[in-house]
Amino acid sequence: MISVSEPFLGKEELKNIIDCVKSGWISSKGDYIKRFEAEFAGFCNLRYGVSTTSGTTALHLALISLGLKKGDEVIIPVFTMVATAFAVLYTGARPVFIDCENRTWNIDTSKIGEAITPKTKAIIPVHIYGHPVDMKPVLKLADKHNLFVVEDAAEAHGAEYNGKRCGSLGDVGCFSFYANKIITTGEGGMVVTNDKKLAEKARLLKDFAHSPKKRFLHTQLAYNYKMTNMQAAIGMAQLRKIDMLLERKRKIAALYHRYLKDIEGLRLPIEENWAKSVYWMYGVLIKDDFGISRDNLKAQLLKEGVETRDFFVPMNRQPAIKKLASADKKRKYPVADYISRRGLYLPTGLTLREADILYICDKLRKIQKRVLRRWL
Repeated sequence: MISVSEPFLGKEELKNIIDCVKSGWISSKGDYIKRFEAEFAGFCNLRYGVSTTSGTTALHLALISLGLKKGDEVIIPVFTMVATAFAVLYTGARPVFIDCENRTWNIDTSKIGEAITPKTKAIIPVHIYGHPVDMKPVLKLADKHNLFVVEDAAEAHGAEYNGKRCGSLGDVGCFSFYANKIITTGEGGMVVTNDKKLAEKARLLKDFAHSPKKRFLHTQLAYNYKMTNMQAAIGMAQLRKIDMLLERKRKIAALYHRYLKDIEGLRLPIEENWAKSVYWMYGVLIKDDFGISRDNLKAQLLKEGVETRDFFVPMNRQPAIKKLASADKKRKYPVADYISRRGLYLPTGLTLREADILYICDKLRKIQKRVLRRWL
């Protein structure tokens, strides 16, 4: 079975874990934590990094550190992983959904302005599948309306917008280090920023907000969002090879482009001229003229030993979100609804070989040919 995604782990990660265990610092204290926070922030060209237990908790920590609360509104894309919406809901604020645009599947920045109200406090642009959001109009609107910009860069380690790293363009950036991300710590996340006070607030809130005057004295509600030193040890080894991993992601995408570009009915991902995508996942749309549905293709590829994944289910179609967030029923999301029904991402793991990609593309072609023969 060719997995949809596998991490790239080696001797360096094992060496760091052994060193961590021998040192005895296996929990949330230790040298690897400090180094990983500092060096990942540096990779993003920022000053401060605050490690967390996941990308979801990184988002929640960023939002509460900015003071988001019940009654506030936060603009997010309707097409995203549910963690983005959940993080907003954890604060008591209400997520306001915006449709995506058809080229990159990112938030449609031309529709953000009409959704801003006096209750709006922040915008969360999500760099979907590793392609940057067009950040210029987002930042312009945020400046005009005095809004925070919290980048959800969970899928975009190393992606660039006009030469600047994603996660470094807003007030704060949030990353995930889940096993399928470009670099991983198994589970884990990071808040990055240039705002010293924000970083200090986030560091306080992620560790129960112990009083600086007396430990175990707590004057505010806080959380246990601490990454372990062992996770950071893996992260440090991963960070050492991130340039190579990013190159592998782009090479995988280039090979898929080469072998799939002439298949009728298959819409391949694009890269805007102002962007450097990291192709976290290689997503395609199965159009009517392909010959079979997305779900049928997915089932047949699985029989051939190829694992795939559907695109995200939009937030307006999530039962949990409908219960918790009173969405604007007048607002429609035609692009998100379309791509979520037709979107599929192919195996894009960092251990993938060219022979694997050739096999996947060959099976995809043969499936389509079998369908076309039945029509003739």
